[in-house]
Amino acid sequence: MTRHGSTVADARELIITRLFDAPRELVWKAWTEPERAIRWAGPRSFTASELEGDLRPGGTWRTVLRSPDGVDHPQHGVYREVVPPERLVFTFIWDDAPENEMLVTITFAERGRKTEMTFRQTGFPSVESRNGHEGGWNEAFDRLSELLSGRR
Repeated sequence: MTRHGSTVADARELIITRLFDAPRELVWKAWTEPERAIRWAGPRSFTASELEGDLRPGGTWRTVLRSPDGVDHPQHGVYREVVPPERLVFTFIWDDAPENEMLVTITFAERGRKTEMTFRQTGFPSVESRNGHEGGWNEAFDRLSELLSGRR
């Protein structure tokens, strides 16, 4: 895994680019197949206790992340675009803050035998929210890299 880093365009946007040592189709499956995604979803110390989705434009998704102290953090959204294995766009809403709908856009580009993933999340209600997501997503992407390399 090579970490390209995070970019902050403004207080309401987060962009993270990663290069994974795996073919694009495998990275796509890790995002879109629940039995794979549940293994890396969430920050390092969290577990995904639920993960389900109807992978099609207009289909819904739902995940529950459980913190180390046993507190559940449910989230959900709607898929807007599903273009295998190139692009995935969905809304992101924490169940306890339904007024804060964010948008996530992920692109997957072949780079030889590797995959460059560009993750973009917009619509944060605050800088603190964006910063929390940046840390959480980066830890999750570290876990994804480990899964793709067979270290998990």
